[in-house]
Amino acid sequence: MRIAVEIVLTEEQRKDLTKLVRSKLTSVRLAQRARIVLLAADGWRNKDIAEELGVGRVQVSRWRDRYAESGLAGIERDLPRGAPNVKVDVARLVELTTQGKPDAATHWSTRKMAAKIGVSAASVSRYWRANGFKPHLLHSFKVSRDPRFIEKLEDIVGLYLSPPEHALVLCCDEKSQVQALDRTQPGLPLKKGRAATMTHDYKRNGTTTLFAALNVLDGQVIAQCQQRHRHGEWLKFLKKIERETPKEKTLHLIADNYATHKHPAVQAWLGKHPRFVMHFTPTSASWLNMVERFFRDITTERLRRGVFTSVPELVEAIDEYIAHHNTSPKPFIWTASARDILQKVIRANSRLSSKQNATLH
Repeated sequence: MRIAVEIVLTEEQRKDLTKLVRSKLTSVRLAQRARIVLLAADGWRNKDIAEELGVGRVQVSRWRDRYAESGLAGIERDLPRGAPNVKVDVARLVELTTQGKPDAATHWSTRKMAAKIGVSAASVSRYWRANGFKPHLLHSFKVSRDPRFIEKLEDIVGLYLSPPEHALVLCCDEKSQVQALDRTQPGLPLKKGRAATMTHDYKRNGTTTLFAALNVLDGQVIAQCQQRHRHGEWLKFLKKIERETPKEKTLHLIADNYATHKHPAVQAWLGKHPRFVMHFTPTSASWLNMVERFFRDITTERLRRGVFTSVPELVEAIDEYIAHHNTSPKPFIWTASARDILQKVIRANSRLSSKQNATLH
């Protein structure tokens, strides 16, 4: 018959174990293990200790043996359970993530990568987070190839950072093909534990085009909805700007290179109204036009979840949003200098060129 290990405690060890048993901060498990050791040191048999504490005799024997072998450290923590941890080859994980692709797919998932290198998906996720990898995300970009990019960039950013005196800077553009969408079934409202619902399918009830001019100084918006977005409608919008701005102010209009904005009829009208000064953004650089930020806001806040049974209802909703916006407008503050933007563009072009050269070779 197996003989239990004898436990002999010093005065200090007994004091430490007694403190664990009596402390309200000690976990129940550790307090119970400390009691097992104390009773064993008092000469109790494993069977009697088990009956006294209401635990199994095997459990008593285990903690008695571990204390005899490792002291207090032996009973403070459980031994690791399950299969031993698989060591992750971090260098290979990083290489595959940044330079490889899974079979018949465009990007890695945690499960695909886990199957590839023979570890758990949780391990892959942990190392991806530690290294800042997000294979599920994709950011779009477009680098302008406009030969006059630097000139136009400095011109527009200069208007933002140092607007001319006795003048207004207006960021102008049109948001075309705004659809009046009606849902095929009514959605359910937001409630505790459930998001609001909306059907994925819809019924088209026509479109409108929103022309907008954002005042860089105070955030006010001059807007007009029209059925089309040809040069005639753009000219009509310019006349609206003419009527609704102080006559003594020079107007610096920032717009993109859409052909409508440069139509001969528009050029002729602008020639007769010299207080209008046009500034065109570089090709493929619409992000330089701050009215795009306003278009994003009206889309997310009013249009995307809206339900419109007709174009007049859509136009009314747009007009209501703009009127509310103009009651307490807040300007968008431009902070990036032309030099900072240009350095980023140069870096992007350099990386693209090196990538293209590597592909060719």
